[in-house]
Amino acid sequence: MSISNSGLKVLVIDDSNTIRRSAEIFLKQGGHEVLLAEDGFDALSKVNDYHPDLIFCDILMPRLDGYQTCAIIKRNTRFSEVPIVMLSSKDGVFDKARGRMVGSQDYLTKPFTKDQLLKTVQALGSTQQREI
Repeated sequence: MSISNSGLKVLVIDDSNTIRRSAEIFLKQGGHEVLLAEDGFDALSKVNDYHPDLIFCDILMPRLDGYQTCAIIKRNTRFSEVPIVMLSSKDGVFDKARGRMVGSQDYLTKPFTKDQLLKTVQALGSTQQREI
């Protein structure tokens, strides 16, 4: 990881405790600050309170799914520039296209590796840092 990407504030939204904890461990090992949310409603309050630099968002969640969560975040002008990466166990073209339609920048298939997660953060986080 490059030093310029250290200290990004990353929000991980997933209803699976295992995925949230895995992502938290990998991201902290990469030198990032990690926020966790277990569903879309929890995520919306954390986005508002903590202003993350990057968001990983599961697609299939109860109450408010990842597509709805992403669309709500992107509609808010304060957060519309925050990169969102959709997380899903599905790897279909339709799922990726639908993610792009609601404003996500990338798509990561679960289960992901530490390397995949940190490379995604590095790619999207460097864009965020240039804009700050």
